[in-house]
Amino acid sequence: MGLYILAFLIFPGFLFSTAVGLLSSWVDRKVSARVQWRVGPPVGQPLFDVLKLLGKETIVPENANRAVFLAAPLAGFAAAMIVSTILWLANLFAVSFVGDLIVVVYLLVIPSLSVMIGGFASGNPLATTGANREMKLILAYELPFIVCLAAVIVKSDLGIQLTAIAARPAVLSISGLLGFLVCLLCVQAKLGYPPFDVAEAETEIMGGVYIEYSGVPLAVFKLMQAIMLATLPVFLATVFLGGLHFNGWGILWSILKYLLVIVLVILIKNTNPRLRIDQALRFFWRYLTPVGILAVVLAIAGRAWGITWL
Repeated sequence: MGLYILAFLIFPGFLFSTAVGLLSSWVDRKVSARVQWRVGPPVGQPLFDVLKLLGKETIVPENANRAVFLAAPLAGFAAAMIVSTILWLANLFAVSFVGDLIVVVYLLVIPSLSVMIGGFASGNPLATTGANREMKLILAYELPFIVCLAAVIVKSDLGIQLTAIAARPAVLSISGLLGFLVCLLCVQAKLGYPPFDVAEAETEIMGGVYIEYSGVPLAVFKLMQAIMLATLPVFLATVFLGGLHFNGWGILWSILKYLLVIVLVILIKNTNPRLRIDQALRFFWRYLTPVGILAVVLAIAGRAWGITWL
């Protein structure tokens, strides 16, 4: 029991996941700066920003539901931490349990739900607008996301355990590659990055769901976002790219896989304009969902006929 508590609080849990999250946030800001021909911040800037917020006053709006308003970022942060711990345990120590993929998929919804609930609880009309958009966005991207994971499950002989799935890199097949590309765009929406940043949209609704947050709750949300930025590429690498292995030359290959995913996310973020919420819904349901269904059909056909590259 003590080992599990240690794993959750220190490695690969709270301290390790937070450090990787803040480092990933710096990579995001640095690559974004280079794309825009800027220098970018020093490596410690994300940590300094969080520490500064932790020292600020926490102001709760008069019309807000105080308990829900303050609990929302904690719920999202806790879910992100648990997902990160599960994924790193599976990749670093091959510690996994039957159905952990399903648990991870459920937990990955909670950070988005916490952002939505926090916006509704603030009592601010602009935050409510952002929360409405976040709710619709969740309904949009979760369908193709889950459909593509179904293709991976078929490719792994109906396995729902992360270590078993990682043992068979799905991306080496047509169905796996299609699923990876669809899930990459769904991850973009889960992170709230352009072109799917409609819930925040500073130029339209002045921060949307975050407009009333300050001090410690805002710092917790920022940490949650940083951990999600670090965790979702690990999830994609585990499910589609054969996992991360830190032994021998596997260390270099694992780092390259992780950087590939995170750089793709950052480049999509910096090269696409924001979509309206109706455009985002059409994009996920009209285009990505059929591609995900095609991936499932190809995976089933490949399994039935023994064609691994399908």
